[in-house]
Amino acid sequence: MTIQEGTNSGKTYEVDGAEHRAPAPPANVNANASGFREEFDIEHRDLRGGEFWRRIPAYSQVPTEMFLDHTWQLKNSITSVDKMLDTLRDIVTQEFYDDMKAGFAGAPMAVRVSPYVMSLIDWDKPYDDPLRRQFIPLSSRLLEDHPELHLDTLKEQDDSPVFGLTHRYQDKALFLALDICPVYCRYCTRSYAVGFDTHGVEKVKLAQDEKRYQSVFEYIRSQPQLEDIVVSGGDAYMLRPARIKLIGETLLNIPHVRRIRFATKGPAIMPMKILTDDAWYGAVRDVVDMGRRMHKEVVVHTHFSHPNECTEISKRAMDKLFADGIRCRNQAVFQRGVNDDPDTMVLLTRRLAYVNVQPYYVYMHDLVQGVEDLRTTLQKGIDVEKYVRGTTAGFNTPNFVVDAPGGGGKRQLHSYEHYDRETGISVYTAPNVKPGRFFLYFDPFDTLSEQVRKAWKDPKQREEMKQSALEAAKREVGHSTL
Repeated sequence: MTIQEGTNSGKTYEVDGAEHRAPAPPANVNANASGFREEFDIEHRDLRGGEFWRRIPAYSQVPTEMFLDHTWQLKNSITSVDKMLDTLRDIVTQEFYDDMKAGFAGAPMAVRVSPYVMSLIDWDKPYDDPLRRQFIPLSSRLLEDHPELHLDTLKEQDDSPVFGLTHRYQDKALFLALDICPVYCRYCTRSYAVGFDTHGVEKVKLAQDEKRYQSVFEYIRSQPQLEDIVVSGGDAYMLRPARIKLIGETLLNIPHVRRIRFATKGPAIMPMKILTDDAWYGAVRDVVDMGRRMHKEVVVHTHFSHPNECTEISKRAMDKLFADGIRCRNQAVFQRGVNDDPDTMVLLTRRLAYVNVQPYYVYMHDLVQGVEDLRTTLQKGIDVEKYVRGTTAGFNTPNFVVDAPGGGGKRQLHSYEHYDRETGISVYTAPNVKPGRFFLYFDPFDTLSEQVRKAWKDPKQREEMKQSALEAAKREVGHSTL
């Protein structure tokens, strides 16, 4: 953000490409009395623009109109390591390519990265780039998995009365409408189902057939306490317009359903779909409008995890949603080397608010196999949350949560019953989800001492550490006044 000293009228600054001049404070006001820095803290408005994709060899001749077309983005998405190398050509070394190839060979998620995301990665420093870390695994950066990591640590399938529907909270259910996405994130909590089969994972298939959908609808109709339905998968971006309308209209016509959320990573990794896919966008808008007429809420939940994912193109897409009265909330994932430092998280939070996306959740990284290099400690999450709180309005401050492994649902980071920083075990309860049960979350394996890591590898000592944490948590619960 360019800020210059002005004359008597104050400083000049830029918003959306237009220069503005801030009036000087009144003569009788001490502008620094609040203790803020003298310069404006408005970096969050400095969105990346221009034809930034042209520095990628394969996109160097792609005109703006073509790059902003969602069909071109989907058609040219990277779906293999060889295609990725052909796209990058000489801007990565053979060493990096070999590292990437070995990384994907053992990854639980398949390869799929949009040209938009490829263009936002800093290929001069690919090892450190926060977007590369989220989508492209490197063998040299992988870390040993914690012994407690599993493919479905949230046990979503255990809480599924109907295949593809998770009913964990009394008044809310999660409808997994499909198993494909416009990109595949390394940290996906549904690596057991999303995307194509990989070397080590045979995926659960979430077919997009009407028979399965009708079974889900019938169950929802039979549960009058259900008011809130999340439509996810997979990614709602990949639902055809007719399916968006089928799902949205059917759910809205169930009398007790009051709220629907369409979940999609799309705005962060392919915002041009909102700008150019008139049929898909129109279907979403029509469902939102139908809900509004029925006094029911239909919103979009998206997934920006780093400030660099938010560009001028993103803002145009979010402005379109906002102008049509479509509310958008964000759910980020707390990731090592991506957003686990205070300044980055503050910048992300403010930037989202600037483009009319409400920061809603920041999830501690789920206990997913094969991505231990992206997980960080609960203490780091607590520290960053403390720093973020108070930097902007409360309604634009996200809740930092742990999605309790084993099906406990979302718990505030600070609400643990016990946290042993030496063994890395934190224990949570979920009185209104699964009363009487305790849920264990584990800090990354490499952050523990050598002695503790050795203990985790011994089955007997592992159980002793877990039992000790559970006993300590039970004592804390016993002291509760609730």
